[in-house]
Amino acid sequence: MRIGTRGSLLATTQAGSIRDALVQRGHRAELVIISTDGDRSSAPIAEIGVGVFTAALRDAIADGRVDMAVHSYKDLPTAQDERFVIAATPRREDPRDALVARDGMVLGELPVGSVIGTSSPRRAAQLRALGLGLEIRPLRGNLDTRLNRVTGGDLDGVVVARAGLARIGRLGDVTETLEPVQMLPAPAQGALAVECRAADSGLAALLAELDDADTRAAVTAERTLLAELEAGCSAPVGAIAEVVESIDEEGHIFEELSLRGCVATLDGSDVIRASGIGTPGRARDLGVSVASELFELGARELMADLN
Repeated sequence: MRIGTRGSLLATTQAGSIRDALVQRGHRAELVIISTDGDRSSAPIAEIGVGVFTAALRDAIADGRVDMAVHSYKDLPTAQDERFVIAATPRREDPRDALVARDGMVLGELPVGSVIGTSSPRRAAQLRALGLGLEIRPLRGNLDTRLNRVTGGDLDGVVVARAGLARIGRLGDVTETLEPVQMLPAPAQGALAVECRAADSGLAALLAELDDADTRAAVTAERTLLAELEAGCSAPVGAIAEVVESIDEEGHIFEELSLRGCVATLDGSDVIRASGIGTPGRARDLGVSVASELFELGARELMADLN
């Protein structure tokens, strides 16, 4: 089985985990490196557009160069492409964002005027909303490149996905893991999407063995919220869903799915937040419900101003 992946250390590590899982199940599998427009451009993600890291991988599936592809789920457009199916969403890494700052500092210790790099309008907006007087600068490049901007003294800190650092063995660089109350992560952050041709039902069934039901429910709720807001993966929208255990009045344990979402202005002057609780089996309905609450609180008008 040929597994399409981008060529970065993070991407090959993620795809390698899928390859290894398939090999452990007795299947032959190999990685095939696919170059994407996102890899060839140094422009900000907001300028390049949604799907810039995934379109080339999907083309490789469609024309038969690979049998499947492994994506960072948050990079996928929310619009369904009928040619493909997400056959597996493996167990998710910690979805939170992480600060890597000079001298081991946390956000609250950084002096006013400290320069923080981030590739994400969502992170930039929420950092500004904290009112810490930080200067936010755009940042591109692989994880090593971003981290080197701090150790080299060019930046006081960077904010990146904690999951990426975990996957490449760099969690020791984290100076603070940012709780959702400070910064809601991107919808589907920390999750992988294993995609294949919709017509390849045999392969899809095989890959489904790698699926994690709780991750799929959480990601479905988060991405439904994003789709309802009609926002792309570079929009200042944050969301996190979790499957949690609850106890009813009779002492019975049952599972609930909680979802928190936010929409922010780019300058951080306004952040609208909403939350809800549902069941894992109705994750899509929960995403629609929380998005509707965000609209009632003014998200439509706020997002219109962004455009």
